[in-house]
Formats: sequence, C-alpha cells, structure tokens
Amino acid sequence: MDFALTPDQEALVETARRFARNRLAPGYRQREKAECIEREVVREMAELGFLGLELPESSGGLGLDCVTSGLLLEQISYGDFNVSYVNLLTSLCGQIVSTHARSDEARQWLTQVLAGEKLIAIALTEPSAGSDAARLRLRAVREGKEFVLSGEKTSISMATQADVSVVFARTGLESDGARGISAFLVPMDLPGVTRTTFDDIGTRPVGRGSIFFDGVRVPEHMMLGDEGQGFVQVMQGFDYSRALIGMQCMGVARVSLDEAWRYTQEREAFGKPIGNFQGVSFPLAEAETYYEACRALCLRTLWLKDQGLPHTSEAAMCKWWAPKLTCEIVHQCLLTHGHGGYGGDYSFGQRYRDVLGLQIGDGTANIMKLIIARQMTARHAI
Repeated sequence: MDFALTPDQEALVETARRFARNRLAPGYRQREKAECIEREVVREMAELGFLGLELPESSGGLGLDCVTSGLLLEQISYGDFNVSYVNLLTSLCGQIVSTHARSDEARQWLTQVLAGEKLIAIALTEPSAGSDAARLRLRAVREGKEFVLSGEKTSISMATQADVSVVFARTGLESDGARGISAFLVPMDLPGVTRTTFDDIGTRPVGRGSIFFDGVRVPEHMMLGDEGQGFVQVMQGFDYSRALIGMQCMGVARVSLDEAWRYTQEREAFGKPIGNFQGVSFPLAEAETYYEACRALCLRTLWLKDQGLPHTSEAAMCKWWAPKLTCEIVHQCLLTHGHGGYGGDYSFGQRYRDVLGLQIGDGTANIMKLIIARQMTARHAI
C-alpha cells in the first residue's frame, strides 16, 4: 500500500486544512444554532475543488483517487463535522449519478452540485425499512414516459436543504425484493414533494427529516441505472461512503485530541503541567493508538477501492468502529479538560452529539458486524 500523494494532491489537502481551520471552525457552533449550512460556504468549497474530486473530469470532478478524497474530507470534518456532510453526500451521490445517469438533464444536475450551486441527498430509509432496506414501500408506477412516486422517506440527511435527491422506489412487486427497486434522480421542487425537519440532538445543520411524495411525476430518463436493478447497482456505492464516514469521524477525533494535548501543557496542578501526570497522559496515549489504527484501516479501505479490489468487509469495519471510537475519544478529551470541558466554552458536547448519529444512520453497528461475519464465513467456507 502506498498512500503517498503527488505535490498537487498534497497542496489540495493542505488548502482544505487551512480552509477548515480558518473558515469553518470559527462557525461550527453558530451553524448548530442556525440549523443550516450557508450556501456561500458550499460554493467556496466547490471553487477550491473540494466537492466530488474523485469523480471523472468529464462529470466536473478532478479525476483524483479515493484516498485523496478521504484525506480532504478528514480535514473538512476537523473544522466542521456537519459541513463535511456536503462532501460525503456529493461523493456518494456523485458516483451514483456519474455512473448511472441516463440523460443530459441528470448529468446537468451533477454539474450544478459539483459547482456548489445545488445540494444533493440520498433517500433510501423509510418508516418501515431501515436496516432491512430492501423492504421499500415507496412506489414508482409507470404512466407512459413518466413514473409516479408515492410514499415517504424518513431519516434523510439534508432532507430540507437538498435541491435534488437520489430516491429509491419500488417499481416491481414486493415479492421481487431488492430486484424490484429502481433509483431516480428527483428534483425537490417538483409538485407533490413536501418535507419536514426532525428535532435532533445533533447534526442540526444537516437537517435530518422526512420527504413525502404525493403523486410526484418523474420523467423516465431520470431513472438511474436499469429498471428493477437500482438497489443492486447503486448500493455498491455504500462501501465507499462507509470508508469516507470513517475518515469523517477521524477528523473529529483528531481535533479533539489536538485540543486535549494542548490543554495538558497549559493547565497546571501541584506546580507542573497536568500532562506530566500519567493519569492524564496515558488515556490520551491510548486514544492516539486507537486513532492511528482506525485511520489506517480507513485509508487501507479507500486504497482497496482505488485498486478495484473487494473492500466490503473493511468498509463495514470502518463504519461501525470509527463513530464508536470517536465518541469515546471525544468523551476522554472532555474529561481531560475537567469541569471546563463540561461547559459551553468548548465544542466537545456538540461533537459527541453530532458523531453519535453515525452509530445509528448509514448502517448500525450490528448490521455492519453482520456484513463482516457473512464475508468471513464465505471466505472460510469448507
């Protein structure tokens, strides 16, 4: 494995590092209060080449590797975990649209997303279908050259802010299972689309909520992939997004550890910096060890994708471990700051609440472990 970057890639990641610290970090807590991500910030990221950089140049990307995309996402998350959702969703949905778009209209939407002019979401989960995603009930019924969508999507990140969504709907029979599901690129301003926001304890700027489709008419050319094959074709992209989520979490772990180590040198007790006491420094040393191991796993998974090698089990490992580990690291860093860490002058509480959601969304830990177990069982079958 070689994670070495070219000078141009190093420059891009360094630019993201400065942008995250100087532009994003100062507004992290304010964005939570405002419960939105400024479109100006999204456009700035696009102008700097931060959105969908791994997508082909023909689609508006930079044609770079997935490792570089992960490293850049990590930097953005260091400054503002919630803003990094824009990068994550652009990469996930961008690959879906770039690979499976049928029409110039669908590709034009991707161009606008990569330019920072539009926000994109992915609408898969339903009230009765979360972990069992193949049990979708939202219907897409063909009427001539259109499909009519009726049903509800729930727990959708960017539900209220997205301009367009990749929507999974059942075009076949329920007995068809995953083989009866298709994917559509649906503008969110079509007649019949309504949205609500959830009162979440974290990631409030991301605007998780429900999207309702009441007889929404979508042209057939906005279907992504083949009819009845959307679930099978598009779900493959989740291996990539799970590795990216790992790097997203690593950004939060890193900023929390950086602050904790600095604090151990600034705060004194019994006549010396508290970092001199093993009871303070050893828990952080353990956190650093776990952080390095988890980050290496995430990078290796992205490297496997770049090589075109299987990475399903590794991606599942990233998805269940990184959010859990990051919450534990944030918790330890808060404790390192003592009573001050419990106050509003620090961002530990918000970071914990924000990352906690990823222990639920995009695949629970138990579902990820099930994927790993199945992969390992098949690999060691007698």
